[in-house]
Amino acid sequence: MKELIIEVSAENEGERIDKFLSVLVSDTSRTSIQKSIENGCIFVNGKNVNKKYKVQIGDEVKILEQELKVLDAKPENIPLDIVFEDEHLLVVNKPRGMVVHPAPGNYSGTLVNALLYHCKDSLSGINGVLRPGIVHRIDKDTSGLLIVAKTDKAHLGLAEQIKEHSFTREYNAVICGHLKEQSGTVNAPIGRSTKDRKKMCVTDTNSKNAVTHYSVIKEYDKYSHVSLKLETGRTHQIRVHMAYLGHAVAGDPVYGNDKFSSTLNGQCLHAIKIGFIHPITFEYLEFTTDLPDYFKEFLNKIS
Repeated sequence: MKELIIEVSAENEGERIDKFLSVLVSDTSRTSIQKSIENGCIFVNGKNVNKKYKVQIGDEVKILEQELKVLDAKPENIPLDIVFEDEHLLVVNKPRGMVVHPAPGNYSGTLVNALLYHCKDSLSGINGVLRPGIVHRIDKDTSGLLIVAKTDKAHLGLAEQIKEHSFTREYNAVICGHLKEQSGTVNAPIGRSTKDRKKMCVTDTNSKNAVTHYSVIKEYDKYSHVSLKLETGRTHQIRVHMAYLGHAVAGDPVYGNDKFSSTLNGQCLHAIKIGFIHPITFEYLEFTTDLPDYFKEFLNKIS
């Protein structure tokens, strides 16, 4: 019987195992996955777990492929903006509107499809067939820098840095309104909303600590251009923290309600800088990109 083994990365830590596997399995409901778990067809670290088990970083999840049909991402010739590449890893500048990895509703046109064409077999397999090489991710409508691992050794080294919060991750955003202070820190835990499971929120219930440092670059009439540095990397962290302060990211369709910036068709948020220790050479690397056209055009519009 064939087996698929997946190692849980930092971005999925704390998810229920049935939800975690739901994006890896085609034509199978979450209920069916739960039944497969109950029938002993899925293992975590060599042992059966119940459907409520929350995966932890480093967990080894084994799926018996005879029971579940696992999705497979296909290579696609999609241009990539690569800022750095060696035999161990690459840093890519992801365009706005591109999904990082295949999931229900987005099985093609993703960054992973493009990476499979560019790198061929040279991508780490730790995150399985749907997320080869993906160490961390950014939202579909967030543009900017992302690190991709080509080897399992590089992947593990990068994942450890994410776990220890030692990455340098800096974003630029346009937010609605003006902050009370020109610089500061948001230290507020983030968890999934109980009212809308597709949303995250600041909460003390089933949450993880989240810290965002901000500073104002320039203020406009009704908006502010800000720099944001992540100390932690929670799902939608910047978007949630800015909305929590009452200054949602301009154009954010989930956490904002600003009509003027809705013409952006997504949040005005760009991962402008990333720094990390190369997991093989141990050299510190740091990369910065220019602001993308959509971002500069919006700044011109509000000037």
